[in-house]
Amino acid sequence: MSTPPPQYQNQPPYGQPQQPYGQPQQPYGYPQQPQAPYGYPQQQQAPYGQPQAPQQPQGPQRPRPGGPLRVVKSAAVVIAIFGALAWYVYDYNTDPDGGKAKAEAAASAQASEDATHDPNIGDCVKVKDPQGEPLPTIVDCGSPEAEYKTADKLLGPDLKCDSKYAYGIQVHQSHQLDYTLCFTKV
Repeated sequence: MSTPPPQYQNQPPYGQPQQPYGQPQQPYGYPQQPQAPYGYPQQQQAPYGQPQAPQQPQGPQRPRPGGPLRVVKSAAVVIAIFGALAWYVYDYNTDPDGGKAKAEAAASAQASEDATHDPNIGDCVKVKDPQGEPLPTIVDCGSPEAEYKTADKLLGPDLKCDSKYAYGIQVHQSHQLDYTLCFTKV
């Protein structure tokens, strides 16, 4: 017959499970506490003979990162941004002193300025810088500023006025046909 090996100090009897490495050893005779899984709080046990209060199962608890107040703040910021953008668009399109009105007024002024430098046949003009880059400006035919009267408009690049005309200006336009204006003296 065989005898079991001798018991060593702090070792459970033969055939019983041992504590995992690194866990504190329980002295003999005390009941072992079950370990809670990682991340769950350790449940307190009532002493023997005391009734235990019913416990509700709880999962891991995370603090809420702002809750409803954060949602309200974010919504307020988004509404403020869209409101400011809507106000800008509304003001740009309706303000008589700014935005779209200024752009339209500037375009209208530029168009009327350009129209004063694009004479039709029969218009009287004064010519600024006739020897360099001539710029004809439409004036009233009865005014003392009137120098020439527009007599002909020759469509095409590099055309010259006949000798019956006193003066000619070649006009080069990038998006339209080039032409030559021929003038007679007033």
